[in-house]
Amino acid sequence: MADRLLKLALAPLLIVQALHVRRTAASLPEPPGPRAGQAGDGPPLRVAIIGDSSAAGVGANHQSQALAGQLTKKLATQYRLTWSLHARTGATSRSTLEEWPDNLGDVDIAVLVLGVNDVTRQTPLRRLLKSRARIYARLRDNHHAQRVLVTGVPPLDQFPLLPSPLRLVLGRQAQRIDAALAQQAVGLGVEYLPFTMSLDPEAMAADGFHPGPAAYRQFADTLYRHIQG
Repeated sequence: MADRLLKLALAPLLIVQALHVRRTAASLPEPPGPRAGQAGDGPPLRVAIIGDSSAAGVGANHQSQALAGQLTKKLATQYRLTWSLHARTGATSRSTLEEWPDNLGDVDIAVLVLGVNDVTRQTPLRRLLKSRARIYARLRDNHHAQRVLVTGVPPLDQFPLLPSPLRLVLGRQAQRIDAALAQQAVGLGVEYLPFTMSLDPEAMAADGFHPGPAAYRQFADTLYRHIQG
């Protein structure tokens, strides 16, 4: 209740700040580079990465520096890897369902990187949880995913770009959504990875909102260790 009253009282300022942040965060393009491929030797492994601008690699100059490039490079040292990336700047859980990729075949592991836009667009929690449950079910039932890995929602109150009081409001909402998604994942048998990527300004992209190559490297390391573990 207190958070709701705070948002109402600060609504005019929050709207102005949110519009500015949206323009700034949308200023960086998705990097060029392959979004599917095969590499490596060893046991076969099919991996799909699905999500928003962080999955798409915004903040890196090339996909080789982004999450997909760095993760697949690591996996290719152990597996005969077939991989694909299905991501779009601005994607939410609901839009991911509505724009489901036609070329997503069967996968062994699906990595889902979503959440920030659900927070910034103020998606109602009940609707968000319903969309996530449908995504998980579709990955398992339609694409035979053996493992579904879901990355946690970042602490938006630590994003360099966000001004106060928007930073405080979005940070609190991100915490609530992250906790709810983690709890849901336990009940649905989904592997939920808490957010551990560095938000140090030096590891972030120039816009202060997206990861830079160093942060993507840490992100890929975390996912790789979890997949191997």
